[in-house]
Amino acid sequence: MQIIPVIDLLNGVVVHAKKGERQRYQAIVSALTPTSQPLDIVAALMTLSPFQQLYIADLNAIQKLPNTHNDSQQNNLSVITTIAQHYPNLTLWVDAGISNQAELDLWASLPIKLILGSENFSSIEQYLAISQAIGTQSILSLDFMPTRYQGPQELLASNTYWPQEVIVMSLAHVGANQGVNQALLAQLKAQAGGDFNLYAAGGVRDIADLNALSASGIHGALIATALHSKQLTQQQLASLQQ
Repeated sequence: MQIIPVIDLLNGVVVHAKKGERQRYQAIVSALTPTSQPLDIVAALMTLSPFQQLYIADLNAIQKLPNTHNDSQQNNLSVITTIAQHYPNLTLWVDAGISNQAELDLWASLPIKLILGSENFSSIEQYLAISQAIGTQSILSLDFMPTRYQGPQELLASNTYWPQEVIVMSLAHVGANQGVNQALLAQLKAQAGGDFNLYAAGGVRDIADLNALSASGIHGALIATALHSKQLTQQQLASLQQ
């Protein structure tokens, strides 16, 4: 099973994402390091395990926060560029809220894999235009907000438009330390069959949760809280990734 650590960036620092309540996110308090600076957080995570991927959510870009100095939107492009430079062998999965060609062009030069979050698209045509522009390197995130799924219904109704890698993002479970959304994952696993790699995002607490996900055929898990609170040990992480 692939374990993919997560960092959520807001205004250049790592914050603790919890239940999708983005307006309430605060700088992360981690048992791994006393700071919330991105490079320190990544270094601390890499001491736990030689992770091969790192998921980064650029919350400024996702929320399309306006830049007060000009007509552009805020982002953490410079921070993510620095992480990529310091960790050239780490594959960065980046969700920057991309929904159009101009936003795509901004990130195209970086050696990263772009996440296409369903919440950013109002139609399947809009999604397909961007996914086809990226090609096979894109990753789909099916975004289940605290109240409902958000995105084109065609992405939820059928796997026709899915790339190989699909994240099931359950924001109500993110940072809540209450377990994963098993029913949702089972539904989408049945829909995916054996042709897609599904990743659970939100709610993983411990090794028992990860063992259950693995037994149900989930390919990997995105994790933040359980790593920063040391609910998963180095030995447990090593055993999962053998």
